[in-house]
Amino acid sequence: MADHSPLPPNPIAAQLARSDDPVHHATAKILARYLDEVLRIPGTNIRFGLDPILALFPGIGDLLVSGAGGVILLEALRSGVSISVFLRMVANLGLNFLLGLIPGAGAFLTAFYKSNARNFAILTAWQAGQHGQVKQSTARFFFGLLLLIGLMIGCVALIYLIYGYLFYAAVKSLLP
Repeated sequence: MADHSPLPPNPIAAQLARSDDPVHHATAKILARYLDEVLRIPGTNIRFGLDPILALFPGIGDLLVSGAGGVILLEALRSGVSISVFLRMVANLGLNFLLGLIPGAGAFLTAFYKSNARNFAILTAWQAGQHGQVKQSTARFFFGLLLLIGLMIGCVALIYLIYGYLFYAAVKSLLP
């Protein structure tokens, strides 16, 4: 006779179902955990999730992870985060997507960047009423991002000037 008893519940789902904290009921927490922190390298405290594993499949894996990360963004919208905070979360997800596209190193980089865990931490702080701290850290994030973009533009301009000067010197030496 077949045993028709229900399967044992997923321990994570069971814990979330028992919790009275509304943050624990969010799908965002489950996604952030599974995408960024569900696995641990034995003997270390280094945690990673499905994100770097899926990043091994360029394009497709990154799109899947970004789609799942989009659920965290939807939860942020439902929580009423400000536009600047939402844009920061989108930038985190976009940077993770771009890192994942780097051949060879993309999976490694996404394992350490953990955009979904970052976005979930921002969302949790916002839901806990720490709006001022979240907005202040978002301003610092955008300042750092602008500084990084400025440095990149400066480096490209410097390289362009050096190559232009070398080309000019080479052409000048070849012409009578």
